[in-house]
Amino acid sequence: MRTALVYHEDMTAPRLLWEDPECEIECPERLTTAMGLLQQRGLEQRCLRLAAREASEAELGLVHSPEYVVLLRGTQALGTEELQALSGQYDAVYFHPSTFHSARLAVGAGLQLVDAVLTGAVHNGLALVRPPGHHSQRAAANGFCVFNNVAIAAKHAQQKHGLHRILIVDWDIHHGQGTQYIFEDDPSVLYFSWHRYEHGRFWPYLQESDAVAVGQGQGRGFTVNLPWNQVGMGNADYMAAFLHVLLPLAFEFDPELVLVSAGFDSAIGDPEGQMQATPECFAHLTQLLQVLASGRVCAMLEGGYNLESLSESVCMTVQALLGDPAPPLSGPMVPHCSALESIQSVRAAQVPHWTSLQQQDLTPVLSPSTCTPEGRPSPLLSGGPEFKVAAAQATAALSALLDQMHLRRTPPVRTAVSLTGLDAALALPSDILHQEGSALKEETQAWARLHEALAKDEPVSALGKVLYLLDRILDGQESSSVAATRAPAAAATLDMAIRCSLSRGAQRLLCVAVGQLDRPPDLTDDGYAPCVMCPSSPASLWVPRRNGWVGQRGPGNNARRVSSTEGQHFQHPYPQTLPHLPTLEGEWAVTHTHVSMGPLSLKRRTLWLNIRGKEAAALSMFHVSMPLPGTTGGFLNYLLALVLPLAYGFQPDLVLLALGPAHGLRDPQAALLAALLRAPAGCRVLALVDEESTPQLAGVLAQVLHGEAPPCLGPFCVASPEDMQALMHLRGQLEPQWKLLQVAGETGNKAPADCLGPWGTALLQSSEGRGAHVLGLGCCPEPVHSRATRIVRLFPAPTSLPGPGGLKSARVGVFTPQK
Repeated sequence: MRTALVYHEDMTAPRLLWEDPECEIECPERLTTAMGLLQQRGLEQRCLRLAAREASEAELGLVHSPEYVVLLRGTQALGTEELQALSGQYDAVYFHPSTFHSARLAVGAGLQLVDAVLTGAVHNGLALVRPPGHHSQRAAANGFCVFNNVAIAAKHAQQKHGLHRILIVDWDIHHGQGTQYIFEDDPSVLYFSWHRYEHGRFWPYLQESDAVAVGQGQGRGFTVNLPWNQVGMGNADYMAAFLHVLLPLAFEFDPELVLVSAGFDSAIGDPEGQMQATPECFAHLTQLLQVLASGRVCAMLEGGYNLESLSESVCMTVQALLGDPAPPLSGPMVPHCSALESIQSVRAAQVPHWTSLQQQDLTPVLSPSTCTPEGRPSPLLSGGPEFKVAAAQATAALSALLDQMHLRRTPPVRTAVSLTGLDAALALPSDILHQEGSALKEETQAWARLHEALAKDEPVSALGKVLYLLDRILDGQESSSVAATRAPAAAATLDMAIRCSLSRGAQRLLCVAVGQLDRPPDLTDDGYAPCVMCPSSPASLWVPRRNGWVGQRGPGNNARRVSSTEGQHFQHPYPQTLPHLPTLEGEWAVTHTHVSMGPLSLKRRTLWLNIRGKEAAALSMFHVSMPLPGTTGGFLNYLLALVLPLAYGFQPDLVLLALGPAHGLRDPQAALLAALLRAPAGCRVLALVDEESTPQLAGVLAQVLHGEAPPCLGPFCVASPEDMQALMHLRGQLEPQWKLLQVAGETGNKAPADCLGPWGTALLQSSEGRGAHVLGLGCCPEPVHSRATRIVRLFPAPTSLPGPGGLKSARVGVFTPQK
């Protein structure tokens, strides 16, 4: 099995024995509810279940002082009053007679998981543990945390397994100051934390939680703090943080192991975080981390206090570790303005320490993230009426979201290959299917007649296999596939694959063409324009479909859309004759009879990215050509700063990845590109490989599309000035429309709607009461008023949910009351 799940029911024993509203949220039900949902969804059964062991006192001593361990050991014999008195010496901590045993199990679970991953017994895993650990310091319990589980696991990996580079990703909503203090001068551990900060007004009220805290001594640059200065951060904000901060540094660091302090109080509905990130976001974050360290990812539970949100987020994380497709992200991919300010501040603070940031056009500025908090509104008290209203709204939003998620069916994880002569040379895992099927001969020939390059038998045969694989992906029978194309017919085959995908229901198609593959001249941003059909016309083309034959001819502006089996026809907006089954957006036949709608009335259906294009150019917002960088640093910059933001902003339901003649990618580069494109499309990827490519390339593509980690790119080499200039040129052209490309906040006093880009316009238009359809990048058109409601929920105004001051204080011995 590829994924381990480490657990022990004894960790549910500690519970609060006296009244303490601050501590009561850390309860045994956090584990039992999460484990119950894992079992209900069948996820536990798919994992290698490991029972946690107790960590030895020597292992605890890797991080904690002997005196502290002795003190904790003594709690086993204390009565309730003595436990309460001892707990009062620390901030937001309660002790129970079983705390020492449970905390040792929590540490031991992490050690078992690390051992299993580093010895190759499993690829990755989750330790479902309590008490949490990332606030715990060398000689102090803090914020529900007794021993620092992740820090001890990192030290163990260094000493027992000889690792030299470990990445710790802390996505808990509270700053893991304990972990930061332990490694702040250690250049072998890169610590990344995002956390609710609110300019120092949220726990732990520390200056060293801000972006300017980058580590000490030799460890400078290896502490990365991303402070959230407003509540309400959502999926787009978290994705932007990964794409523009964490991943560029992580690839340059090149970790041998990834440890995740997986706190889910950063998810929607949690009373501590008050954020809006939905559970499926954590599946996407996990998949992005799996391209690092050969996929060796060990997640350990930290916080999370809304039981529904916690358990759903845990399940999403485990599904991603298992290799399951991630559900599509909800909401527009438009980062909050405050999030962009935070990203800008952390990138500016880290520029002196990371080559990957130094080449980019960054000007360190004094953003609100680095300003003093004087003059800013004080956070609300958790018991106040405004906070209760905000909490009720978040709970309602979470309930509605979970109702939608329960209706979704997770597609199967199946990968197929159809590579003709290359099949025999491939040694693939047994669960990757060798597909020999082909589309109907008549249908294949009808498509092939459109291109002279497909006139011969061999290209037609290869096209039939491509069409068959596409059908199976779109029908949900397979999640991804790899097919071979004949070199002379590569462009024609890709053209037919695009047409076929759109005709068979793909609403948003991302095509990434690498090499000598130009965009088909009659492909528009909206797809291939549909055409009027008249069966008696010699210009008509009959295309076989499952429910009969569809005849098409063009052009025509005054036609209307009706059933093709009755010999009728449909309206289309552009005068082109193309073989595309009509899939029109909006209620065309009802609301528009004799008017050809303009491009803005249609949802953009295709995004074309050409890598190794002739020049760096954005020919439209949905047609981008870029050079192939010659170094690993340049290639990574293009992927993280351009390709992935565009892909996530577009939110495709299918990706066509075509490696054409002279594509120029090395096998690790092609594998990384394919692996990163899986997540935005829910793993629905069809890779087309030139038959002249090596069997090894086809094999590695099949493996990464099946969920395996891509091979290492090799040593990090800086991008050339020419490549960086081309990248910045493209970003400058595309940023106004693709907001996920942005890495800095807007300047000037803009209205909140302006910060939302296209969605801000939607909000302003909603006041006109027209009920018009709105164009949103990668999102289905729907009435403005429903979009506006969603935007308000996902991106609350800064003063609407300021939130409580937190539940804990900073270093041991210093208690800061809530204000």
